[in-house]
Amino acid sequence: MTETTAFAPGPRGSGGPQTILVQTQVSSPWRGWIIKILMAALVLSILANIGLFSAYRQYFSNVDPPHERFHSGSVTSTEKIAILKMESTIMPPYTERLIRQIDHAAKDKEVKGVLLVVDSPGGLVADSHQIYHRLQKLRNEKPVYVQMKRIAASGGYYIAMGAGPDGMIYAEPTTWTGSIGVILPRYDFSKLADTYGVASDPLKTGKFKDTLNPFRPMTDDERKLWENIIDQSYQKFITVIDDNRKTLNRDAVTALATGQIYTADDAKQNMLIDEIGFEEDSLAALKEKIGVKNPRVVNYETPTSLMDIVLGNSKAQVTGDPWKSFIESTVPRAMYYCSWLPVMP
Repeated sequence: MTETTAFAPGPRGSGGPQTILVQTQVSSPWRGWIIKILMAALVLSILANIGLFSAYRQYFSNVDPPHERFHSGSVTSTEKIAILKMESTIMPPYTERLIRQIDHAAKDKEVKGVLLVVDSPGGLVADSHQIYHRLQKLRNEKPVYVQMKRIAASGGYYIAMGAGPDGMIYAEPTTWTGSIGVILPRYDFSKLADTYGVASDPLKTGKFKDTLNPFRPMTDDERKLWENIIDQSYQKFITVIDDNRKTLNRDAVTALATGQIYTADDAKQNMLIDEIGFEEDSLAALKEKIGVKNPRVVNYETPTSLMDIVLGNSKAQVTGDPWKSFIESTVPRAMYYCSWLPVMP
């Protein structure tokens, strides 16, 4: 609503013009468009920033040492027990996070012992061995005990061997463990491809360059090749158990390495674990081992990264390039994993 002043001739004999106040309704079509443009600009700005974070996520990754959160014991004690946790599939970024925690515990002179808490179905072969290798180095300096939670199978059991022959392995009464073996995910779409007239005809050098191609059956030579590859990882798994379980020899481990899952009771009977108990039990045993009655027990926690906040923890490592994700999903990945699973990106 606007007010306009107008002048009109006054009545005859009034001596001048008469002022008239005119009220008119004026619409502003540009006002709505301006608001829409500003809102669109705001949305585009937010999307652009998320895109930048995705493209350059390595610059926002976790680089600080793990945080220590008080768990129990004496707040003022200068002697500590560090609780490290693997509570996910053993793969990036969780591998690197746990390795940083292991290295931090190794360097901290106040840490007298380490409790590794495992709640994992396993994961990548290479990642499992990387963690095991770091735990080997750590246990040469400080005792390492293991507490198994809901599931500590395949790669989860593999990293538990990092406690060594002198370390104790505890499992809760309802824990599932074992699943000793290797799996290499593969699909066979050859019949489906024939039905729809799809053929795979890559240009390649060497007959093994496109092994595991899902659009054709695997040849006998290819099957022998991959059986040899995964058997070497399988034998490595058996060796690691044989080296770290004093109560088992290689033949006994091989007999148990059928890929099956064992309950806590079966695992104890087969000497895959030492005791059935909870975290307070394994902590009490570790305190006795290091000879400290009331140490400060701390949980190691990896700081939340900016990408975790923006995209959510499960999405923080997802690339912004769908073509790259597709290509990486076709890469063969041998896994110490407790079940069938699809190819993982």
